[in-house]
Amino acid sequence: MFPTQLGTSYFPVGRSARGFTLIEVMVAVALFAVVSTLALSGYNELSRQSRRLEQSMTRVRAIQSTMQRLSLDFMSIEPRPVREPLGDGMQPALRADARTEQVAEFTHSGWSNPAGVARPTLQRVAYRLANNKLWRDYWVMLDRTLASQPVSAVMLDEVRSIKLRFMDNNRNWQEQWPAPNSNTGSNTGGIAAGSSDALARRPLAVEITLELADWGKVSRIVEVSG
Repeated sequence: MFPTQLGTSYFPVGRSARGFTLIEVMVAVALFAVVSTLALSGYNELSRQSRRLEQSMTRVRAIQSTMQRLSLDFMSIEPRPVREPLGDGMQPALRADARTEQVAEFTHSGWSNPAGVARPTLQRVAYRLANNKLWRDYWVMLDRTLASQPVSAVMLDEVRSIKLRFMDNNRNWQEQWPAPNSNTGSNTGGIAAGSSDALARRPLAVEITLELADWGKVSRIVEVSG
């Protein structure tokens, strides 16, 4: 018979059952803090880069959209003068002078009308620069009155300047339209209703140059259709 010993354990306690010391715990916590800091720093930097990339792409899309809108508008200039809001005078189909806040005002075609509203497909539109922002204004009616207010929208910000040049029939570039030698009377005001040919005159092409605070100069030459 084998003797039995009550209350006696035959399984000795080895080193594997020993707990962590305070120093080991502190070292583990310190290592975890360092790794967490590095990981958080990398995540923050990745987030900043992602935000910068998104802002850059948003800016690119805004510039592309503005240039496309400008190109489509100038490409579709129509020889349709409009009446002065006051009096019997007429405004040219295209009127542009960089010396004024309103850079250009003209009639263009292609105004879509999906709802079938009682209005023409021609649109009178104007571009102006105010507070480093490029604005696009348009009127519902071509021959407007003093009470007619435009619908305005900001196309692009951080715009230092916008410059337009117009190619005349002699293929010379003009800084304003109607050209100074076009014999149309005033270049900025109304013109007598009898000079209809001069009123309807259009350039062959338009050069659009935007100077942006972040991108510098962006240019495009647009051929006027028709």
